[in-house]
Parts: sequence; structure tokens; C-alpha cells
Amino acid sequence: MFKNAKEFVQYANKLKTLREKKLNGVSIYVCVGTGCTAKGALKVYSAFEEELKKRNLLGQVTLEKIDDDKVTLNRTGCCGRCSSGPLVKIMPYRFFYSNVVPEDVPEIVDRTVLKGEPIERLFLTDPLTGEKVPRIEDTTLFKNQDFYIMEAIGESECDSIEDYIARGGYESLVKALTSMTPEEIIETVKASGLRGRGGGGFPTGLKWEFTRKAQGDIKFVVCNGDEGDPGAFMNRTLLERDPHLVLEGMIIAGYAVGAQKGYAYIRAEYPFAVKMFKKAIEDARKLGLLGENILGTGFSFDLEVKEGAGAFVCGEETALLASIEGKRGMPRPKPPFPAQSGLWGKPTLINNVETYANIPRILRDGVENYRKRGTENSPGTKMFSVAGPLKATGIIEVEFGTTLRDIIYNICGGFVEGEEFKAVQIGGPSGACLSEDFIDMPLDYDTLKKADAMVGSGGIVVITKKTCMVEVARFFLDFTKRESCGKCVPCREGTMQAYNILEKFTHGKATYEDLKALEHLSKTIKTASLCGLGKTAPNPILSTLKLFREEYIAHIEGECPSGMCTAFKKYVINPDICKGCGLCARSCPQNAITGERGKPYTINQEKCVKCGLCASKCPFKAIELV
Repeated sequence: MFKNAKEFVQYANKLKTLREKKLNGVSIYVCVGTGCTAKGALKVYSAFEEELKKRNLLGQVTLEKIDDDKVTLNRTGCCGRCSSGPLVKIMPYRFFYSNVVPEDVPEIVDRTVLKGEPIERLFLTDPLTGEKVPRIEDTTLFKNQDFYIMEAIGESECDSIEDYIARGGYESLVKALTSMTPEEIIETVKASGLRGRGGGGFPTGLKWEFTRKAQGDIKFVVCNGDEGDPGAFMNRTLLERDPHLVLEGMIIAGYAVGAQKGYAYIRAEYPFAVKMFKKAIEDARKLGLLGENILGTGFSFDLEVKEGAGAFVCGEETALLASIEGKRGMPRPKPPFPAQSGLWGKPTLINNVETYANIPRILRDGVENYRKRGTENSPGTKMFSVAGPLKATGIIEVEFGTTLRDIIYNICGGFVEGEEFKAVQIGGPSGACLSEDFIDMPLDYDTLKKADAMVGSGGIVVITKKTCMVEVARFFLDFTKRESCGKCVPCREGTMQAYNILEKFTHGKATYEDLKALEHLSKTIKTASLCGLGKTAPNPILSTLKLFREEYIAHIEGECPSGMCTAFKKYVINPDICKGCGLCARSCPQNAITGERGKPYTINQEKCVKCGLCASKCPFKAIELV
């Protein structure tokens, strides 16, 4: 445990030397982010461990020495290329291997680890050029991003506080505690222009200032890591790959606003993120960077993890606070805002995971360096999770002001064969669907707001022409209606009624009166709901009504333009193929199929519910959906 800042600096300098020597030796980094782990990364890691032990090559790294003739094996956090995992990086050659399986390990050890030879078949495929690329930094996907928060891709240790310190970690905390007043820190954050990354984009420095000036001897700092948006996993990635970056930001925030206690609210569905952050807390405590009298400065601050039960509404700050207090996660009216009356009625600062992660870099590298990125009113970078039928998907980090076209075509490599652009859903279930007219619009808080959209937490779902936009609106509203806490009538009842109307559209039963009612109801929900969940729940409906209204009209007229809604299709039996076996008729739950054995059968379309069971049972593939 460090007694003062001087001891920490000496320790950090030793670690920096160690890490440099380590990267110049032979080191293996296996990505254990959730995406890679789901595809077998832990088995790959175990295979490396067994192979290196068998050959007596596995080395132990300590502060005192590095075994020059040994190989170090490390776990690294998400590298962003989730669609190509499991990923492995071999230093010092910087070879970056994709889709690695345990059976590849002996060859990697033989050829790359022992001889420094590349294995071309394991190289990443550049999504733009289609060529095999030996190093991730040579890919266009990598070159067209700006890794400000996601530094040291593929060569940082996600579970090591020593590695974080060696990369400059906790230097900003030392600087804050030994040479800056709380007011100076807040002014620095204000000057940086950092805005909340949770979706609202509120100026972070102002929020800190409000909490600092609030009356009260007891104050709290809270990290919102709930992240319940479908298709969004930026916060999870940060907590898994660099937990100390977030932790350091929270400790600095605690000092700046005068708090003594912090809570990291992380959804329980993120077990690895919870585990990593709890370990980060314990490791920081052991070194005296968290707890009583940090670095002998007299400042005390401690922190614990609160696991959320998965309620989407707990992403709303007052509902989140209620959950931490042990109550049901339900929002309350504002004011008072949490900065004045938060946890147990005490002044409370709440920021998003990615917001806290920016703080150490801003203090360490300076405001001017930070503002070189992004736009005037939205400086810095933003992490996005990109999903859809693209050549490369996963986590990206780009400057604010980057366009959707750049993300889709210059980073993710465009669409897989047979798919064409139709829309983008940005901002999660509370966000908007943007048409091709917006593909060159710069992504920043203010520009998106003008387009009735929002950055949100950073989820981008790319939609193609094979997708029905009415079904997209129904899908997202189905999510938000189920996640409503039920406290206010406009959200509780309004989302249910809007969903029922959307179901009429997708089932081919809607009228022009339904269209009028849907639009009116959506505007009412948006205006009258208590919290952000209800106020933004109608966004997918309103945006699709605005930009894809013709699809709603087509559904009224009896057609789904994309062909996605099965209510507008029918199952038919091809008489030229049907053998008259009767298996389809026996499996039909509605008795809609009739015929004479040995002759072609027919389907009564009025009775058919389009369950598809007959088609799945037919051994001759004689039944088609047309």
C-alpha cells in the first residue's frame, strides 16, 4: 500500500519499464471479451496454457525479473472486432489472428511463438479490400477509427492493475489529489466540453459543479452501467476491458464533488463486467488508491458494486437510485434533481460508464488534446456498437461528427452480399430510425437532435431493404412496453395501446383511422409520460411514420413492401410436387388442409393461421410461403 504519491510514482516507473520489456519479448494476448468468450476464447486461452506448460515455455512475470527465454500469456479485453473472434495477438511481431480455435494453438506456438513466422490463414480479412492483413492496425477498419478510450488494442491486460498503472493509469488521480483543487478539476472538465455519454448529452462539468455546490456533508457518486438497450454493449466492453479507467474517473469525481462513497450500478446480465469491476476495486484498495486517506492526502473514498436486476427503466437516474436504496426501480418527478437530492436524500452525482472513462485522459493529456477530436459542441470520441448484415460488426470508437456512411462503408466494410441499405436505428429502442437521406449527416448531439434522433448510449442497428419498418417499430415498442415500470398512465397504457395498433398493421387488419390514432397516441405518450422511458418510447413509431409513411399505407392497402410480414403471404401446396401423403393435413392444428390420399392436397386460406408447421413437416418441400 502506498503511503504517499512519491511511492506510487516510483512503483509506476518500475512497471512502465517492465511492460516495455514485456512487449519487446514474446507475449500472447487472448481476447476474453464477451463476444470472443462466447465463441470459445477461454478454451483457446486454456489450450495455450497447456501447450506452453508442456513445452516448458510458460513464464511468470514479476517486478523483479522477466524470464527472457519464456513466453507470457495474457488476457486482453475487447478488441472491437467481435464478429471475427476469438482473437489473438502475438507480440513483438504484432500478428493479429482471428477465428482462432484450440486446434490452431500448436501451430501458432511452433511457427509464430518459436520462429516468428506468420500464419496467413488466421489473419484478419480487411472488410473493405477483402485482403488478408497481418496486423489489426493495417486494416481500414482500424485506420478509420480514433481509439481515445479504447487504447492499447489487443495489448492491454484487462485483469491487471499493474498493467493499467504501466500505461499511465492513476497518474490523473495523483495529479488531482496532489496539485489540483476540486474547483480546478471541475473547471477543467467544463473547459473540455465533455458531455454525458449516457444519451442525454448534458455537460458533465456543469453536473459536477451543481453537486459540488449542493448543501450537505454526505454526498455520493454513482456510475450508471445499466445499459439495457438491445444491440448496445459499449459500457459492458469498457467495464470488461479497462475497469480501472472507469474506477479512476469515479474516484476523481468523488474528490471533485466532495463525496465519500460511490456505487457502480451494473446489470447482473453482465457477470464478467461485474467480476472485473469488483476485482478492480479490491486491487485498488490493496494499493491504497481507494479507501481511507488515499495516498496520504487526507481524502477518503470507497466504492462498491450494486447489481441491477435487468429492468430497462433503471437506466433512468431516479429509478436507478431507488434500486440502489433497495426499493422498486421506479422514476420520480424532477426537480429536485439528484445533484440536490439523490441517494437517501443526499446530493448525488450520476454519470455513465463512458463519461467517467474520459476523465483520466482529459486530466492526463489536457483539454486542448481532448478538444482536437469531435466537433465544437460535441468534442471527443464516442463508442458505438454496430449490428446488422455488415462485413464487420462489433465495437467501434470514432470522433463526434463522423457520418453514418463512414461507419457503414469505411469502417464496417459495407453490406454482405445481397443486402442493401434502407435505414439505421440509432439510440436504442428509444431512438429513431433514419433513412438514407441522413447517411451523410454528422453524428453529434445537436445535429441528431435536429433530426428528431439521439445518440443514446451508442447502439447502431443497420437495417436493409428486406426489413419491414412497421415491424421494426413494433419490435422496439414491444420491448419498451414490457420494460415500463407502470407508474404513469401515459406510458403504462399508452405503449400497450400503440403496440396493439402496430400489431393490426403487421397482421394486415389496420385502417386509416388506426394510422391517425397511432400518430396521435404516440405524441400524447411522448408529451405526458413521467420519465425518459415513456417520453422516448414512441420515437421509433414517430420516426418511421415521418420517413417511411408509405409502408404504413401499404399495409393498410394489403401489402408489406419488404415481404417480411407473413400476414400478407399465404402457404400454398405445389400440385406438381405434392405426393398426397397427407402428413401436412395431419400436422395442421387448424384442420385447414384437405385432400384425397395419393392426390395433391389444398390449403383453406381462411382457416390457415400461417404457423408454417405444414411446410416444416412436408418431406417433399411441396409447400411454399408466397
